[in-house]
Amino acid sequence: MSMEYRERDRDRDRDRDQEGRGKRKTFFRKKACRFCSEKEHQVDYKNPRMLSHFLTERGKIIPRRISGICALHQRALTTAVKQARVMALLPFTSTQRP
Repeated sequence: MSMEYRERDRDRDRDRDQEGRGKRKTFFRKKACRFCSEKEHQVDYKNPRMLSHFLTERGKIIPRRISGICALHQRALTTAVKQARVMALLPFTSTQRP
C-alpha cells in the first residue's frame, strides 16, 4: 500500500469509537420562529434595529437555517431589509474597509 492510502484509512478510522461505530451526532434543538411565537413582533422595514439582528456585520442577510425563522417570515424579512436599504435606513454594506 502506498503512503497516501494508509493516511486516508487512518483519518477515516480516527472518527470511530472502539466498537467500530461512527461518532454520534449531537442533538440540536429546533429554533422557533421569533415572529410566529411572539405575535407582538412584526416584520417592518421602518424598524432598522430589529432588522439589524438578522444582518451580518458586513450587511448580508443571515440565512433561515441559522436565524431559525420560518420561510414565510424569512421572505418578508428579506423584502423589508431591501426596502430599508433603499430608504437609507440600513446600509447596503459595512461602513469600514479592511
